[in-house]
Amino acid sequence: MRNPFTAHPNDVGETYAEHAVFAMRYGAKMTLGGIAALAHGLFPFLFRTTASRITDELGETLRASRNRGRTANEDTRQA
Repeated sequence: MRNPFTAHPNDVGETYAEHAVFAMRYGAKMTLGGIAALAHGLFPFLFRTTASRITDELGETLRASRNRGRTANEDTRQA
């Protein structure tokens, strides 16, 4: 039986600790973007582009991470 704490991180080419740090940073940035969007909803003159910029950055971060994970998985399969 695969360890539930390491199975997914290994699948994406990360250790448990690397995955935890990545996910927590990603989540914190999502939260900040959400707060900016909520504040912008009430005060349209604040954070005019913050939420969309953070969303774009998070998308790019996730795409880059997925590409690194694919490369890591291909490397282990070839070994």
